[in-house]
Amino acid sequence: MAPLQLAVIIGSTREGRMGDRIGRWFVDQARQRDDMTVSVVDLATYDFPASYPAEPTATMRSFAEEVSRAEAFVVVTPEYNHSFPASLKQAIDYAYDEWQAKPVGFVSYGCRSVGLHAVDQLRTVFTALHAVTVRDFVGVDLLGGESTPQVEDQLRQDARVLLDELCWWGLALRDGRAARPYVS
Repeated sequence: MAPLQLAVIIGSTREGRMGDRIGRWFVDQARQRDDMTVSVVDLATYDFPASYPAEPTATMRSFAEEVSRAEAFVVVTPEYNHSFPASLKQAIDYAYDEWQAKPVGFVSYGCRSVGLHAVDQLRTVFTALHAVTVRDFVGVDLLGGESTPQVEDQLRQDARVLLDELCWWGLALRDGRAARPYVS
């Protein structure tokens, strides 16, 4: 069986962001598995237009093609003001059919809430796009103080659980799409 194609989307584009470091950590966890291949989609590397144009730009098409190629997603997102960043919403909206019948998981970070508010809002967005969000997520508390071996072990365990769920759903939905194309 071919490995699952997992795209890890780093959703923050702010200077000084934590998303790239947290995303790299998660990618390292995912690449330890032999049942998936991992690509990184860092929104900071895309030059998206400031407003939605009448015709998609080459950058918009490139992003939609990355989404189309993937069979599962992990969105790495901060929580800003109890939600996720506008850069992430803008990118999500550049694809539609490409998200359908594919699983989405989350790695979030924030102060005390570990990004839970952002994840809850993203679940609503991805449900509207006919994607399947998995139950478990990895949450990082930016105000948690010094990292301890226990905290690091818990984060690795959370990542394993998330990746197990994504792999199960990703393979099941791959088989489902092959047997019967998804119609929304």
